[in-house]
Amino acid sequence: MSLVSFNNVKKSFGGETVLDNVDFSLDKGGIYGFIGRNGSGKTVIFKLMSGLMIPDSGSVLYNGENITKKRKFIDPMGVMIETPGFIPHYSGMKNLKILNSLSSSPASEDDIKAFLSRLGLDSKDRRPVRAYSLGMRQKLGIIQAVMNRPELIILDEPMNSLDTNSANEVRKLFLELNENGATIVMASHIAEDIETLCTKKFIIDNCTVRECEQ
Repeated sequence: MSLVSFNNVKKSFGGETVLDNVDFSLDKGGIYGFIGRNGSGKTVIFKLMSGLMIPDSGSVLYNGENITKKRKFIDPMGVMIETPGFIPHYSGMKNLKILNSLSSSPASEDDIKAFLSRLGLDSKDRRPVRAYSLGMRQKLGIIQAVMNRPELIILDEPMNSLDTNSANEVRKLFLELNENGATIVMASHIAEDIETLCTKKFIIDNCTVRECEQ
């Protein structure tokens, strides 16, 4: 059984069709890359996949369960879509602790600190997130998506605003998480991310999704 399946999914906004009769499936254990121009529908697909949006027609299945009917965020899933959002007057560590407390599989404080340290952030930094640089906020967004070691990790342009060293460390982290059983779905404008990380690629064009030839 596939981990994620889209079945004849259609989604429109204001009368404009973004996705039309989209069909694809993702098996457990892969790293999947989605490619498409700006506005092609990558973010919409990710929101549908995570239960943050419902299709106009068709169904989205997660582990065989129709999340279109459930209409809520799926817990064993880590998501970073668009700009990471945090409580601006709290520190990065405090934000992560709050998010961690909402998980059915909370990470230990030591694990959270280890993720922060690995990506060059300091768990003792008391500055509010509003004082963080774009790169720091991006790293915090990645950490909140992966810290509970979810079964499925969905990442929309995860390398945005990262310097070369940080991006390389994040790629290593993704590969390690995948080796430990996580399925990763990502979109990136950086060709190296798609070419070096992804085991299968999909292209979004003219409201449809098709698998790229390897």
